[in-house]
Amino acid sequence: MRSLLFHLRCWLFLLGASVAGAWQQVHETAAEPAREFRAAWVATVYNLDWPSAAGLPAARQQSELLSILNSAVRLRLNAIILQIRPTADALYRSSLEPWSSWLSGPGVNPGYDPLAFAIAEAHRRGLELHAWFNPFRTTIHGNPVGAGHISRRRPDLIKRAGSTTLLNPSSSAAQQHVLQVIMDVVRRYDIDGVHLDDYFYPYPPHHNIADGLTPARRRAAVDSFVRRLYSSVKSAKPWVRVGISPFGVWKPGYPAGVPDGVNAYEQLACDARKWFANGWVDYLSPQLYWRINSPQSFPALMQWWSSINPRRPVWPGIASARILSSEDPNRPASEIGHQIDLARQLARQSSGQLFWSWRSIGTNRGGVQKELAARYRGYAVPPAMPWSGTARPAMPMAQALNTARGVSISWRPADASARKWVIQARRGTQWTTLCILPGSRRSVTLPASMFQGVTRLAVRPISACGNSGSPAVLAP
Repeated sequence: MRSLLFHLRCWLFLLGASVAGAWQQVHETAAEPAREFRAAWVATVYNLDWPSAAGLPAARQQSELLSILNSAVRLRLNAIILQIRPTADALYRSSLEPWSSWLSGPGVNPGYDPLAFAIAEAHRRGLELHAWFNPFRTTIHGNPVGAGHISRRRPDLIKRAGSTTLLNPSSSAAQQHVLQVIMDVVRRYDIDGVHLDDYFYPYPPHHNIADGLTPARRRAAVDSFVRRLYSSVKSAKPWVRVGISPFGVWKPGYPAGVPDGVNAYEQLACDARKWFANGWVDYLSPQLYWRINSPQSFPALMQWWSSINPRRPVWPGIASARILSSEDPNRPASEIGHQIDLARQLARQSSGQLFWSWRSIGTNRGGVQKELAARYRGYAVPPAMPWSGTARPAMPMAQALNTARGVSISWRPADASARKWVIQARRGTQWTTLCILPGSRRSVTLPASMFQGVTRLAVRPISACGNSGSPAVLAP
């Protein structure tokens, strides 16, 4: 009976399309949309990317964030990695940690919820919003913290590393606090991902904090944390991606010829090879910030990381911030373009790139936007995670009308499983993606200029785990 009622409603829905200027649903299919993860880190620590300064009025903070999101869509990115917990503080409403000093001052309520705002506005634009946590860092260079900060409440859990302090990564109480904080966000906010950087134990020369543990025992403790984090997130929301961005070299000599330097395995207790091989993350984004022709060769490192677990993706971190920088004064923007090309060629699973960081691509440092435009010619949908779920949404019922404002497309889902809608168009035999919309949308009007030469439209549902559903195809 329920199926009969659904089909009756769909027939009535489509009956309204049988007028002049209408597009009607046909028994055809559409090519799969392009798939690639395209993201930028948006750092809040030191006000590197957003907000531009601490203490700005809420309206100014929101305006700056909207500018970032609008530019990300224009550049055809599809995800933002937003730092929401830089120093055991919160850029969101939390009962566990105080408001971040990088936002409105230590412990100062900004008057709105930045994370809720960022999620809503990102999703409205078809962007994913991944929440970036620094798991153990607590203070930097004496930067003030708000009342109730963990360093004040539990000084017994705090270790000093030069001018920085951190929660003791090997402490079960410290790990439990961090897990509680992250899972609080996972449960209360509609984030698309949980992202960690490489700050477990601190970088040399301050890596030997006074915890009395050998490097092996430190690694075991961090391994346990990563495994528990992945299991906790997947138990709560299987579709939320869990990604980690480790230092770009797992251990000197891997691959052969990589010179000595920071030893993430021994000094940071960061055994990312083990996490990836065991499937404790959905993706890795190793910080491959060096040039293609350097001792830390970008292609050699990309190949090595991809070989660890060919079933899951490596999406490299690419250092757009080093274009014409003090670290690398002569690095051209073309280096970034060539690294995108290599990342695509060498990916064993799905393609993707993360850019460090937003400011460099948002300000078009060295003309980098031209490099992105040459490679991101159309929109792309983030790759699926079939290991987290294989269900596919059913085909919707759809129609479109030519109007004075453009082409108005509307659809009715057959079930409630669509996380995104992809609107596609065919010119000749070539399908392209016109836009990506949140699962809550039921219509869109696009300008007529986008439909020159278009002979077919498609409305395709995408599941929460990124799986593609059957598209509704429309013909004029």
